[in-house]
Amino acid sequence: MSLLQAILMGIIQGLTEFLPVSSSGHLAIFKILFGVDTDTGLLFDVLLHIGTLAAICIVYYKDVLKMIVEGIGIIRDCFINLIRFIGNKTGKTDEPYLRIVNSSYRKLVVLIIVSTIPTGIIGVVGKDVVEMASEILLIPGICLILTAVLLFIADHTRDGEKLPKSVTYTNAFGVGIAQGIATLPGLSRSGTTITACLLSGFNRNFAVKYSFLMSIPAILGALVLELKDCTAVALSGAEIAYYVVGMIIAAVVGYVCIKTMLIVVRRKKFTGFAIYCLIVGVISIGGYIYMA
Repeated sequence: MSLLQAILMGIIQGLTEFLPVSSSGHLAIFKILFGVDTDTGLLFDVLLHIGTLAAICIVYYKDVLKMIVEGIGIIRDCFINLIRFIGNKTGKTDEPYLRIVNSSYRKLVVLIIVSTIPTGIIGVVGKDVVEMASEILLIPGICLILTAVLLFIADHTRDGEKLPKSVTYTNAFGVGIAQGIATLPGLSRSGTTITACLLSGFNRNFAVKYSFLMSIPAILGALVLELKDCTAVALSGAEIAYYVVGMIIAAVVGYVCIKTMLIVVRRKKFTGFAIYCLIVGVISIGGYIYMA
């Protein structure tokens, strides 16, 4: 992989991760059409996602910090309840149990954990399928058309009112399934999850925030899996530098795009993205037929 290819893929990742047009689909199409070989399977894709992960953490740094604090608080209170349970059962104490989910941010942490469970299961089970699909131009094309359909649905879905306190764990699990399925190249993760949130009655602004925040554990999980499989891969100093450059560019471009996306989504402007995905999907399918 050349430096130019790394830069272009970083730009593609940063532009498409937060716009509902599927970063994985565009990267897969780019690799197929230009014969890009990263030699490490999904590792470079994951590193690009780490760049966009940094963008999410910067934009939502207050929420991320608060969630970390509350997450630690949840673990602490669970440990306290465990000690009290043992004491109460043995008759040594008679203390009331602490309420674990006692704030909106704690509820948000638990909701994201619930969403991450089906995403993780689908990601692990379907990993080989995703890698295989990324090498066939037809699959991203079909999935981009499906993304267009989802965006049309999102554009015509009535705004909900659900915030963390009123969102159910069933809602969170369903959105997690949507995120897991969206690992297929061509299915926009943000477009799929935001649509799932809106159909579940989420407040539109919260749907956008939830979609981005729930991607954090999913990206970290994917990174762990890839690093485990890539320990024996030998990379030259230049290749490592190219990977890092692509990751940094993805972070910078992603930061700009997430700020823009927040405005676009709130104003219900999905139609343009839907038409774009439809066109690119049709072109991809046409390219597959032509190359077959």
